[in-house]
Amino acid sequence: MNILEQDFIQGFIRMCSDGFAQGWHERNGGNLTYRMKDEDVKSVQSVFSYQREWEDIGAEVPKLANEYFLVTGSGKYFRNVELNPESNIGIVEIDETGTKYHIVWGLTNGAVPTSELPSHLMNHEVKKQATDGEHRVIYHCHTTNVIALTFVLPLKDEIFTRELWEMATECPVVFPAGVGVVPWMVPGGKDIAVATSELMKEYDVAIWAHHGIFCSGSDFDITFGLAHTIEKSAEILVKMLSMSSKKLQTIQTDELRSLADAFHVTLPEKFLYEK
Repeated sequence: MNILEQDFIQGFIRMCSDGFAQGWHERNGGNLTYRMKDEDVKSVQSVFSYQREWEDIGAEVPKLANEYFLVTGSGKYFRNVELNPESNIGIVEIDETGTKYHIVWGLTNGAVPTSELPSHLMNHEVKKQATDGEHRVIYHCHTTNVIALTFVLPLKDEIFTRELWEMATECPVVFPAGVGVVPWMVPGGKDIAVATSELMKEYDVAIWAHHGIFCSGSDFDITFGLAHTIEKSAEILVKMLSMSSKKLQTIQTDELRSLADAFHVTLPEKFLYEK
């Protein structure tokens, strides 16, 4: 059995390559994790090794006890994942307490999981509960235009959501719950993990000020598409602002309501304020 031929591994690798192709993963920027299904684990468990030591996660995630995750490595480059998967990605098992992990496949030559592992796992736990287990992918990328907007827009959920919604008609349909915004924080630690997990109880997307996007979804296509849609909307807004500080026309509040009715989505009232 070749583990690299498994669909979930191939989907993970493709998402890494697609993100790099978009320009969202300079150097070793960004990270990706996938909470494996039982059938995924069974399909590849024969190649697992349980010899590596248990390590502290740096967070407590008891609802993820005994789960397995496919993860990118710390300091690894997304552009290299396709070329040498076993050196750049790996599978980790969470212990029965939800406080430790160990590597059971991949991340060879002493490599370790992404430094954002506490943020990823805390948010996997939140989204597992909030979606009855449907969400399995957490993705962090350095989306250029979103980052640019965090320097010029107020760091408020309502403002970011409304501005992004108005840039393209599909946006309220793709992310009807809106987006949350985390003010600048040191990445990789428990504080940003906690702040993000609070937002992810309400949203599928958190924008990290001056840093990028952190988002969740049920599979690779949905999650990548979510990040892609938000970044494209941000690009349109950046271009618009470079031409004029004011909009001559935009999607109005009543039109957003009509859009929600037509596509059977619910838009939170806090975003439907009159401007």
